[in-house]
Amino acid sequence: MEYKKCIFIYRHKDYAVDGMRSALGLAVENMYSYGVVMDAEMEKLDEHNMESLEMLRDMEGEIYSTIPANVEKNGLESIDLEELGEKLRDMDIIVPYGLK
Repeated sequence: MEYKKCIFIYRHKDYAVDGMRSALGLAVENMYSYGVVMDAEMEKLDEHNMESLEMLRDMEGEIYSTIPANVEKNGLESIDLEELGEKLRDMDIIVPYGLK
């Protein structure tokens, strides 16, 4: 059985944490699941959300960010637009999450 790959794109900080939980939910359902925080600086993640991020990583998922402050503050994986474009080509499902 080949597992599907899904990426969530979070363009607004109000939806990033909820979207991270959605990525974790798909990982639990045996999908490779990723997220990318774009265009917005997030608040510092609390302990519960950091644990969710670690669980996602344990299941071979990741949350990326194009914003350096999110990488520094929350330990997200850095990605630039060119790298993101390459990653998107590898995905089976792309979800624009929580657009305002």
